[in-house]
Amino acid sequence: MKTNKLQLMLAGLFLCAAAMPAFAQEKTREEKKLESGAAELDKNAAKPEGAQRVNDRIKAEFAVDNARVQSLRDQKMGYGEISIALGLAQGLPGGITDANVAKVMALRQGPPVMGWGRMAKELGLKLGPVQSKVHKMSAEVKKAKKAKGEKDMKEMKREKSGKPEKMDRPGNPGKSGTN
Repeated sequence: MKTNKLQLMLAGLFLCAAAMPAFAQEKTREEKKLESGAAELDKNAAKPEGAQRVNDRIKAEFAVDNARVQSLRDQKMGYGEISIALGLAQGLPGGITDANVAKVMALRQGPPVMGWGRMAKELGLKLGPVQSKVHKMSAEVKKAKKAKGEKDMKEMKREKSGKPEKMDRPGNPGKSGTN
């Protein structure tokens, strides 16, 4: 009887110990918002023209060249992850340098693999400014996509209607107004 009770207590202890890392890795609200903004950027980049818009926005926001963005893409990172990594690197002393980007990437790829919040804490940064930038970029890309879509719709309507564009009014040669 005592051995069964002891076995049950030990089994319960091991189950609790196994579940503890899962509880410790809960994402903060800030991390969830950051990842949703990153997912939105990735969603906007699903089509080639959208990818170009997102790529241009990242280059403009972080003042980086195409080679840096492409090197991060070659590491199997999405545009959202790239913007987060560049945002964290920008917060480090010296800004976006090869060393800072490599430092952020080393923390992300591990071992041990870290989440964005833990990385920011490790680097002595806050996620708020990065989250704000990613959200702002996502909104601007979405706005540009919507504006492009509306422009295309207007052109298609004009083409489908079959109506010619308005012509200039012909002036009356006899009535010029200067007699």
